[in-house]
Order: sequence, then structure tokens, then C-alpha cells
Amino acid sequence: MRVLIVEDNQDLAANLTDYLELKNCITDWAGNGRQALNLTEHATYDVIVLDIMMPVLNGLDVCRKLREQHRQTPILFLTARDTLDDKIEGFAVGGDDYLVKPFAMEELYLRLDALCKRRPRQQADCLQVADLIMDLTSQEVTRAGKPLKLNRSCLKLLQHLMQHSPEVVSREDLSQTLWGNDAPDQDVLRSHLYHLRTAIDKPFDTQLLHTVYGVGFRLSDTPPKS
Repeated sequence: MRVLIVEDNQDLAANLTDYLELKNCITDWAGNGRQALNLTEHATYDVIVLDIMMPVLNGLDVCRKLREQHRQTPILFLTARDTLDDKIEGFAVGGDDYLVKPFAMEELYLRLDALCKRRPRQQADCLQVADLIMDLTSQEVTRAGKPLKLNRSCLKLLQHLMQHSPEVVSREDLSQTLWGNDAPDQDVLRSHLYHLRTAIDKPFDTQLLHTVYGVGFRLSDTPPKS
């Protein structure tokens, strides 16, 4: 489980990092909302732990902006704001869970684990990005109603990219999806991505598979920011 911790209290952030890493989580830390948005542009997270009262950009605005960008990463608000109105506001902007400080670390982990198991948010039997559709039951893929032929590796890559769209997925993450810890040379992954791009983009006017240089790849009908 890869977790983004957005918390301006460095001591608390360090404690969260230490605990979650003991649970075999991979963690990144942002000390304010602007840093958090920058990190989500360049990495894929399974869940975000988000404080509300922060400098530069508060947690409610961060959540609102992520949802406006159609980013569906589960978000757990971790905050001292404890009134019912506070919780209602948190859920209203797109939060998935709400935990009040002080809290038990074990409860936090259990909630994060539960949020991750709910993904993807799209329909269980179908994924869609723009006019590209994947039927998870039959493994059939169409774009603009036209059937596409993909080998097993390309299907795995496409499913992973669609589940995280429009977020950026790193090369390492894609490699892990195909081969686990026994990844071959990077040229093999490059070849699979070439065949995937040829199948889903070459016959069509709008490009969906975008390279984010030095970071990874994203599937979206909106090109990445330059």
C-alpha cells in the first residue's frame, strides 16, 4: 500500500511514517497542500491521509481540487476538527473517511486498508476512459466501438493504467504489475508499452496514453501539463 501523508506537523508525520512502514507501506510526505498536489501529479497512491488545517492550501481545498481533476484516490481526513459540521464538509468535498485526532495508529491503518480494498470505484465489471472501454469479465477492449486486439501483457498494463486514470503510473509500478520482483530488462516493458500505444492510439485522432518524461505514464484524454 502506497500512502501519501499530508500533514504540517513534522513530528506527527514522522510517527505516521514509522508506523505505516512497519506495516510494509510505502510512504511519501507533504508538509502543505501545494506540495501534496505536486506529488500527486508525479506519483500514484493507493490512499491519501490528509490534514485539514495546513498552510498554503488547506486539506479541504486539496481534496476538492483532486476530485475536480477526476482523481479517485481514496482520501482519509485526519484532523482535530471534530464537529459534525466539520465531518459533513469533509465528506461533501469528496473525502472517503474521517478520523479525529487524537487517534489510535492501529485504527488508522485498518481504515486505510479498508479504503484500499474498495478500489477501483468504477463499475466492478467495466473500466472506461474517454471512449476506451475494457470489460473485465471478458477482457474485451473497444475504443469508439471498435474491438482492439491486445496480448495478455498489454491487457494487464491497460487495466492498471485505467484503474489509476488520470494519475501518473511509474515505470516501476507497471513493471511490478507484469512481473512482480522478477522484472526483466526495461526494454521489454518499453516494447509492451509501444504495442499498447499502437493498439489504442494509432488508429484514432485523440491520444490517450501519455508519457510523463522521467516519471511514468498516464491514461487520459487530457494531455499532461508541460
